[in-house]
Amino acid sequence: MHNRWVGAALAGVLVSCGAGQAPDNPFVTGTTLNIAHQGGELLWPSNTLLAYRNAAALGVDLLEMDMHATRDGVLVLSHDATLDRLTDRQGRIADLTLAEVLAADAGYALSTDSGQTFPFRGQGVQVAQLDEVLTAFPNLPLIIELKQTRPSIAAPFCKALRGAGATGRVIAASFSDEALNEFRRVCPEVMTSMTERELRPLVLLSKVGLAALAPAPGRVAQVPVRAGGIEVVTPGFVRAMHARGIAVQVWTINDPAEMRRLIAMGVDGIITDRPDLLKQVLTEGAAERR
Repeated sequence: MHNRWVGAALAGVLVSCGAGQAPDNPFVTGTTLNIAHQGGELLWPSNTLLAYRNAAALGVDLLEMDMHATRDGVLVLSHDATLDRLTDRQGRIADLTLAEVLAADAGYALSTDSGQTFPFRGQGVQVAQLDEVLTAFPNLPLIIELKQTRPSIAAPFCKALRGAGATGRVIAASFSDEALNEFRRVCPEVMTSMTERELRPLVLLSKVGLAALAPAPGRVAQVPVRAGGIEVVTPGFVRAMHARGIAVQVWTINDPAEMRRLIAMGVDGIITDRPDLLKQVLTEGAAERR
């Protein structure tokens, strides 16, 4: 996820969506779900089995991850297109074989004390593969972001989800219109979020009570709190999305006070690098309501 939000005119994007009851959405539950961003990026090495296992043990509701493909066509999980920032190796994942990617120390870069120590270095932490994550967490919902656009990974991604019987518990996401639209064509049974271009009219029209006029090609709105000087997540936006059966998931929130504000607003999920803090906030809120 990133914080870029480009303003643009609405001309030509409005269509009538018609009236009717909002469809059921398993991610609109009346509660706020705890979504571990990259497995909990500030706690454990991002996009690794170690992070996902620790987040699952913590009791998160969803795992969020980012996907690329190696040179030999294996789908692996990494926020970056290269190994440079997060491991002890360098190179573009798309140019490397799986063996070369797995040789990298994926625990190398993370320090939880501002660089004084690096507790995950040399511990055998590897870049995770999509197939092993689908196998390791057969019941946990996943948000999987298609980072790579060329060559396309839509078809192998869909094949992996179908093979694992995971199509009903995955939200496919991307900032790329090309990548997400191609995935929708090849894998229509899998729920998707929406791109920045698709979300923009929904956000802007919610300001004047007309969000129902904008198309909504996905069933999840994954949004920042604000961007480009615009307050994105408002009570009006949440109501407008819920009226159409669209889940609102907000990224990337690590501040407890902001978590509480968004929970009170009724958002459906908070994507966080600190799922431990969000768990504490949610637990406190539940105790106060009793």
